[in-house]
Amino acid sequence: MDNNEIKNSNEVKKVVIAGGGTAGWITAVALAKKLGHILDITLIESNAIGTIGVGEATIPTSRTFHQLIGIDEQELMRATNATFKLGIHFENWLQEGVNYIHSFGATGKESWIAEFQHFWLRAKEQGMGGNFGEYCLEHQASSQKKFACAPGMDINYAYHLDALLYAKFLKNIAIEHGVKYFEGKICTVNKNHNNGYIDSLVLESGQTIQGDLFIDCTGFEALLIEKTLQTGFEDWSHLLPCDAAVAVQTETTSTDILPLTRSIAMGSGWRWCIPLQNRMGNGYVYSRRHISDDQAIADLLKAVDGKPLNEPRVIKHRPGVRRKVWNKNCVAIGLSGGFLEPLESTGIHLFMMGVVRLIQFFPFSGINQSLQDQYNGLAVAELTGIRDFIMLHYHLTKRDDTQFWRDCRIKELPNTLAHRINLFKNNAHAYQAAGELFRVDSWVQVMLGQGIVPEHYHHSVKLMSDANLAGFLESIKAPIQEKVKSMPTHADFIQHYCRS
Repeated sequence: MDNNEIKNSNEVKKVVIAGGGTAGWITAVALAKKLGHILDITLIESNAIGTIGVGEATIPTSRTFHQLIGIDEQELMRATNATFKLGIHFENWLQEGVNYIHSFGATGKESWIAEFQHFWLRAKEQGMGGNFGEYCLEHQASSQKKFACAPGMDINYAYHLDALLYAKFLKNIAIEHGVKYFEGKICTVNKNHNNGYIDSLVLESGQTIQGDLFIDCTGFEALLIEKTLQTGFEDWSHLLPCDAAVAVQTETTSTDILPLTRSIAMGSGWRWCIPLQNRMGNGYVYSRRHISDDQAIADLLKAVDGKPLNEPRVIKHRPGVRRKVWNKNCVAIGLSGGFLEPLESTGIHLFMMGVVRLIQFFPFSGINQSLQDQYNGLAVAELTGIRDFIMLHYHLTKRDDTQFWRDCRIKELPNTLAHRINLFKNNAHAYQAAGELFRVDSWVQVMLGQGIVPEHYHHSVKLMSDANLAGFLESIKAPIQEKVKSMPTHADFIQHYCRS
């Protein structure tokens, strides 16, 4: 057996997490809650190393994760100044003045033969049907700044939250559940001379921490997975145009709280606007090939509402993924494993999936190649699917007012994405492949929002008479209207449910 394929036959009992922040503490809590009774878990975090802390928007999978590890939603939201999120409001992406919502909900009803968009397209052809979003509860509630949730209520939502407070919240839970915590900077990574595995980490204090499995949560530094193991990186800069972001927090200027993340197209990228209970989170994701850092800062400060609460911070990044997210006895979770810009708020989701996958494929009986291959294949496939979904927004723009947007339109597409676009454009078909994050509803909403008008639809919907089709659509739309009408405003619901 090749030494690079298996470390030894001994059980893996001691896990060392290098780095804290959101990724580190998500990993620590999940391992402690689910495997803490059979694992020795240690986390090392340096107060001297800053946390990125700008990823303040999540997607609905975060709720599932929190339920899995037993986190109380109201307690979490109060501790993190959180608000609710029903989707993303895209502004000026197709062209100036054209907006649409990518909501988290299901739209309409489908048959086993044809999805709802086919019924809607037939109705549009017959001069009825209205807007696609009228058939989605989350879309209608968010557009009217309404929100409500209760046990048994069928509404799909996520959170806006303060990432630094979120990490602190998770840290307290992890330590309560037995995670050993060391504060200090890692100065040396010791490797086994025979097989190249990591044996231990040495802190500046001189303390040595040994482990069987090491989790790299050191962010873009990638101290273990790259600087130590030299795993390699697949660069996606030729596919995704942005390579930097500047972030700033501002005072809240309105008592209304939008239950949406705003994504507003700018001259050389886009800016986010994320409402928390106590402030606004803002940022400009941009291409340094098209605009300087100083100009990006100036453009962001000019665009935001409210007084800045901190100095703008520039974060440079490179889109892509490690060639192996799990290499030898090191698993990269978080920014150390790969990065995609936060256009669809997938960052925290990827942290969570990284540790869920690790729990599912944990190497209790020893680290072997089959586990690594399965873990790596699933991780890269998910990241690739998200990459394609993000590319969709850029490629389908009709903007030509700046060189940035002109360049986005002519980028060569991966075959996987080109096929999806053609399938929808020609036939109105969309799909969610096995293991993919984004559902059919998401693909349809964004492709329609970005200007695709399908040329054809499934003719099975023609079997329904115009009168029956109108009645079918009304049977979906009317209950949504009534439910939204009865909802409180988002701000009022927060005051009652989870006020910080």
